[in-house]
Amino acid sequence: MKLNFDQQVTFLTTDKMVESIKFYESILGLDLVLDQGGCRVYRVSGDAFLGICERKRHEDDCKHLVFTFVTDKVDEWYEMLKDQDVNITKTPAFNPEYNIYHMFFHDPNGYLLEIQEFKDPSWPN
Repeated sequence: MKLNFDQQVTFLTTDKMVESIKFYESILGLDLVLDQGGCRVYRVSGDAFLGICERKRHEDDCKHLVFTFVTDKVDEWYEMLKDQDVNITKTPAFNPEYNIYHMFFHDPNGYLLEIQEFKDPSWPN
C-alpha cells in the first residue's frame, strides 16, 4: 500500500516576527491561513504552505536552506521586489545546467529565497 501526503508545510524560524509578517504578507502577498500566536502559516499555492515561527534563531538556521517559489512570472516578481527594496542577490537569469530561469533574494531573517520557472517540458503544471 502506498501512502500519500495531503499537504506540505515548510517552517522557518525568526527572531524578527514583525519584519517577517510585513515581508511575507505585504511584500510577497501570501495569504495567512492560520495564526497560532508564535507561528503564522501562509498559503503559497494549492496545498503548499510556509510557516514562520518566532523562535531563538541559531547561526546555521539559514545556511543550508533555499525556499523556492515556482512561477512563470520571474521577471514580474523581480521588478516588484526591486521596487520594494528587497535584498536581491541574483537577478533573473537562465541556468542551462538545470534548464531553469530564476532569481534569488533574502527575507528579513537572511533565508535564501528563489523564484524559479522550470523550462523542462516534463515538469508537472
